[in-house]
Amino acid sequence: MRFLACLLALLASGASAQSYPAKPVRVIVAFSPGGVTDIIARTLMPKLAELWGQPVVVENRAGAGGSLAALAVKSAPADGSVLLVHSSGYAINAAINSALPYDPYKDFIPVAHMGSQPQVLVVNPASGYKSVGDLIAAAKAKPGEITYGSAGIGSGGHFNAELFRIAAHVEVLHIPYKGGVDAINDTSAGRLSFTFNTLTLALPFIRDGRVRVLAVSSARRTSLLPEVPTVAESGLPGFDYTFWNGLWAPAGTPAAVVDKIAHDVAQAMRSADVRERFARLGAEPAAMTSAEFAQFVRSEIDSAERIARVSGIRAQ
Repeated sequence: MRFLACLLALLASGASAQSYPAKPVRVIVAFSPGGVTDIIARTLMPKLAELWGQPVVVENRAGAGGSLAALAVKSAPADGSVLLVHSSGYAINAAINSALPYDPYKDFIPVAHMGSQPQVLVVNPASGYKSVGDLIAAAKAKPGEITYGSAGIGSGGHFNAELFRIAAHVEVLHIPYKGGVDAINDTSAGRLSFTFNTLTLALPFIRDGRVRVLAVSSARRTSLLPEVPTVAESGLPGFDYTFWNGLWAPAGTPAAVVDKIAHDVAQAMRSADVRERFARLGAEPAAMTSAEFAQFVRSEIDSAERIARVSGIRAQ
């Protein structure tokens, strides 16, 4: 009887995948319109709508570090009709906030990786820092006096800079802001020594000379700034930090549906126009199965926990 029950469940799951989606799909983005996460979602979702023959409606529900969007998806039907688009902030939130209004492991199923983007290390052009080595030397000469800004405590830029601080064995002072724009503005004005920021946000400042870029945080150089070395190439071997985006479904969503969505996201990312848009953002497509993405998310949470533990970062 148990075997029969399992067989019937598998058959039902397969049938649900074949008919998925039978109605419009809502995709809830955890951040405001116009940001990298929103742009990535709005680049991919029309492709999924074409593949599925159903409307895919993108909604932005910003607030509480992504918790408002997560809660909306957590309470949605577990049939793939409502999905969550989040970022590397999903892993950071899980690492530093034990009071989240959802369980990041039990309430959601990681479905698909949606690409990653390096951050860039920038300084004021008048600072005299021409390389990562110059910045590290200045920080070692003046412990605690070199300042860096981020989009806030627990932001990607904060974690990137703390990973840099740990790897370089320096003491620097963190100045949290309410957004990445404020941090890069104060860096360009000379009120901060440096900041790590997303490539999308930093590029206009780099191109018009308001900041000097010293390095990119990813393991490989970016095609948008091919002459700029990585942090790893600049004296900190193995350094690798990227901003990434992903797709989640409510817990209980049939495995066959999850696998179909992951497969179709990967197919969408292979299309020429999506790859061109990603390239303009400096983003790298990263197709993964749902199982691979789940393992990736777990490793990102573990990494964020290590950084938070060493740096003493806690949710505010």
